Amino acid sequence: MNEENILKDRKIKPTAVRLLVLRELMEIDKAVSLKDLEQLLAHSDKSTIFRTLKTFEQQKLIHSIADGSGVTKYALCLESCECAPQDQHFHFHCISCEATFCLPKQSIPLVQLPPSFTITQANLVLKGVCANCN
Repeated sequence: MNEENILKDRKIKPTAVRLLVLRELMEIDKAVSLKDLEQLLAHSDKSTIFRTLKTFEQQKLIHSIADGSGVTKYALCLESCECAPQDQHFHFHCISCEATFCLPKQSIPLVQLPPSFTITQANLVLKGVCANCN
């Protein structure tokens, strides 16, 4: 599926910047920060890139990752993802190169909560050294 159809499927208007941001996210095999995208898309307005990421996140095209580095990173969701707790997965943060990777085949297990507690988000980050740094 091409970038324009991906955006339309998530009810996102396909503007030039949105298409550029999506293309970059599709080409990168790791989670990226706003700063990373700003450097990759140097000719695009920084606030437009930020708003694009927020739109993508609201429409569940991407998810954000707090990997402990102090910088929020973003990665594409799987096609069927609705960002519900059962859709969420582990992430791996390399302590050497500081890259963060999605591990979509490793789902976060459901946790039995006390009555009246509701999970809205889960985040599990494993830390170590990635294959490139090992």
